[in-house]
Amino acid sequence: MAGHSKFKNIMHRKGAQDKKRAKVFARLSKEITVAAKLGMPDPAMNPRLRSAVLAARAQNMPKDNIERAIKKSEEAGGDAYEEIRYEGFAPGGIGVIVEALTDNRNRTTSEVRAAFSKHGGNLGETGSVSFMFDRVGEITYPAEAGSADDMLEAALEAGADDCQSDEEEHRFYCDASTLHEVATALEGKLGEPRTAQLTWKPQNTVGVDDEKAESLLKMLDALEDSDDVQNVFANYDIPEEVMARLGG
Repeated sequence: MAGHSKFKNIMHRKGAQDKKRAKVFARLSKEITVAAKLGMPDPAMNPRLRSAVLAARAQNMPKDNIERAIKKSEEAGGDAYEEIRYEGFAPGGIGVIVEALTDNRNRTTSEVRAAFSKHGGNLGETGSVSFMFDRVGEITYPAEAGSADDMLEAALEAGADDCQSDEEEHRFYCDASTLHEVATALEGKLGEPRTAQLTWKPQNTVGVDDEKAESLLKMLDALEDSDDVQNVFANYDIPEEVMARLGG
């Protein structure tokens, strides 16, 4: 188990630096509603809903918004969302996986395809990129939760496959099918995690130079600007100085 290797630039998502907070909350609300509708409206009994609620809390989404999104799942009728995964390549041969929740497949496909083509990428077939990633469970804790050595010990005890730590956080990885069990075990030892979710973890990363990095980040931003896109994963590795220069 590697405890100190960094895992950055893998999931390009709107985080604390994103000023479009309303769009972030709308995306989180949609996931909460869908998770609650597909399972139990109780996070304690519905692992997907619990993951969605944790993600919302990590973005400081108000409790009232979370409760409203859960309540919406119990309303008669309502929007029927379809889950779609898109795969393609960004400039520099970077593999990109896009997860969407949509009530209009044609609209979403058109928006995703346009984001790829406008910025020098190309949308591929299902399976053209995902074979380069592993579908795993990821549980995160802030760096102050403990030392890297303590986290490695906790990972072993909880049944996680790996723990990677840096100055910002600790990331535990496990088989996708055991996410709920591992997250529960870690919570018993370390308290509530920052996030607990399924993710696409690249088997290898691809270095990107300055020119390709700018086009890549513009493409990823364009994808995330779509109201239907929930998550964007990519296997790039951009040096921190380049990210800083590009405002990433």
